[in-house]
Amino acid sequence: MRYAVRIDVTHLPGVLDPQGATVERALPALGYANVSEVSIAKTIRLVIDAASEAAARTQVDEMCRRILANPVIERYTVDVDEVVPT
Repeated sequence: MRYAVRIDVTHLPGVLDPQGATVERALPALGYANVSEVSIAKTIRLVIDAASEAAARTQVDEMCRRILANPVIERYTVDVDEVVPT
């Protein structure tokens, strides 16, 4: 089976987000003074062949722990959807 995977990687609470802070400071100069708590994250999308959704999740979780996310400063969420052939 083929599965489309979306991984959202964000900073852990309390970890500084310099990109988010820079954007937050710049927004008022652009007329967006009502914006706060800006956070910059990354999204990783991939397609994986696996025997089951559980097997796909297990493999993606391992990839996240090994290379896609830094567990010291980041957390991640995983969404897995079966790819329907067209």
